[in-house]
Amino acid sequence: MPAIQSNNHRLYLRCRKLKAILRLIGKYERIVRNNPLDDTHFLTSRLGSVFDQRSSQVSIITPVPIGTRPASVLSLYAPGVTVVLIVAAAAFGLRQIPGLTSFSPMILAIFLGMLYANLVAVPPETSAGVKLMGKSVLRLAVALLGFQLTLAQVFAVGFAGMAMLAALVGSTYAITLAVAKIIGVDLSLARLIGAGTAICGASAVAAADSIRNGPEEDVAYAIGCVTLFGTISMLVYPIIGTAMGLEPKSYGFWSGASIHEVAQVVAASFQYGTDAGETGVVVKLSRVLLLAPLLICMAALARRAEGRETGSLSITQVFPIFVIGFILAMLASSLDIVPDSLRQLLGQITPMLLTASLGALGLGTTFRSIRARGVRPLVLAGFATLFIASGGLLASRLLG
Repeated sequence: MPAIQSNNHRLYLRCRKLKAILRLIGKYERIVRNNPLDDTHFLTSRLGSVFDQRSSQVSIITPVPIGTRPASVLSLYAPGVTVVLIVAAAAFGLRQIPGLTSFSPMILAIFLGMLYANLVAVPPETSAGVKLMGKSVLRLAVALLGFQLTLAQVFAVGFAGMAMLAALVGSTYAITLAVAKIIGVDLSLARLIGAGTAICGASAVAAADSIRNGPEEDVAYAIGCVTLFGTISMLVYPIIGTAMGLEPKSYGFWSGASIHEVAQVVAASFQYGTDAGETGVVVKLSRVLLLAPLLICMAALARRAEGRETGSLSITQVFPIFVIGFILAMLASSLDIVPDSLRQLLGQITPMLLTASLGALGLGTTFRSIRARGVRPLVLAGFATLFIASGGLLASRLLG
């Protein structure tokens, strides 16, 4: 009898062990399934269940937190991040070639990424790192842009000037969407073209892409459009300004209010003289300040349909976190909270992050998908450029 009781007791303990393990496996099954890094060994460590053979008891150890295997995380993201950094470095190097200095490294990076993706092919193991750089790092870079802007720029332009800029930006974006509906351009792409034309070219396209959920090919197409027409504007503005006999400050306001990229504004405005160049840069940076309000409006409009379905919109849907970061960074810069040395450092890091992010977007773009869009988006971008150029010229004449 004692032997039978002993055997029954051991059988009871073993059943208890098995029951505890099954309960733990059921508890962590969903976590493990959603974690691509887990393998058999990691599964065991995550469950934290061990047999204490000496005491015949199940000892439950505190679960091992995510990140116990940094080598696996590194191997997941490192290949893609490395490829993206190589593309970004090549873009900065390519910009040193005469004839390409007027192009921002962000523009060069996305086209280099496209060339690599279409001529060489991106290895599948790089997808996680490329996605990280094209999404999360992009949002971080947009937020850091706020440290390069201050409210003092608003006061330099004046209330009337800022009102003109706000009206010009809003009307350009709205008319771009309206014309897109008429000529049959997908609104997801039209929003990117409208933002890039209305605000600051590639940077605004990248920021707007963080709000909408569309194919990466749209980003490449939109950047190609605003780059093409921004470059044309950079070349023809000085000719038109001279032919019309514009005053330097009027010309500077016109170029800053309507040319797409900051680098293009610098090239076009300083070609007209120092006064025109300084005015153009200040007006352009004041126009960049309107990026945050535009993104907030885009987010609210993009989520409106979803809000009708669910009944309400969350604060992060109307005010994306990276836009809030952009505004807080701008306020910190305006109040001189940020040391000059740190601000200068961030001013060097931010363009690098933006360049890398756009290079990552280029790596996910194929020429076939761009060709499928046709020429209508290009026509739309040309119309938007003519609209903002005409409106900017009118505003500069009204302001005297």
